[in-house]
Amino acid sequence: MVYHALAIDGPAGAGKSTVAKTLAKRLGYVYIDTGAMYRATTYKALSLEINLNDPEAFDFLDSTDFEFKNGELYMDRVNMTTLNRRKEVSDNVSLVASHIPVRNKLVHLQQEIAANNNVVMDGRDIGTVVLKEADLKVFLTASVEVRAKRRYDELFSLGNKVNLSNLEQDIKRRDAFDSTRKYNPLKQAEDALYIDTSDKNIDEVSELLYKKFMEIVNKGEF
Repeated sequence: MVYHALAIDGPAGAGKSTVAKTLAKRLGYVYIDTGAMYRATTYKALSLEINLNDPEAFDFLDSTDFEFKNGELYMDRVNMTTLNRRKEVSDNVSLVASHIPVRNKLVHLQQEIAANNNVVMDGRDIGTVVLKEADLKVFLTASVEVRAKRRYDELFSLGNKVNLSNLEQDIKRRDAFDSTRKYNPLKQAEDALYIDTSDKNIDEVSELLYKKFMEIVNKGEF
């Protein structure tokens, strides 16, 4: 059986997860939020109080269980949706995700899922590393101001006290860190479709990508 994959990359707050969830539901595919896996790893590392700067301290991943159910990540059978959005997780996830042992482990798991399912997968290195042969690769981005406001609304809705200016600085810091890290940095794949979502809503972007993806799949361009 031939499985299909749609890969969506981009910086924090670009709308990747929302668009990916929408497309996965419409296509009947499995949605894989790779960022959630790195966030969950960060949460567990913080809980275990390990040295986050030590790449070799993440051997707990060998006995950690990840499972996606209805688009949500469960780690060791615990729903991570709310826990993953804690500020201390956001503050440290870029550091954790920069460690090659962590990336190697999670990329392998992501590739295993894609090898056995039709998937819509989003992250920062999907088109360039995880799913190099994806049917369609997309790079979503937006201005820092727009992305910060989206994150502000998300965190506020979860009951967090946040400052918009601080969020803008956090996003700039994460952009710089993610784009310049040594292993699997955030960058647009050469054959990816570039979309700036600053002035577009989720429905517009989702519809555009759905039509593009179906054209490719129906033509057998995979």
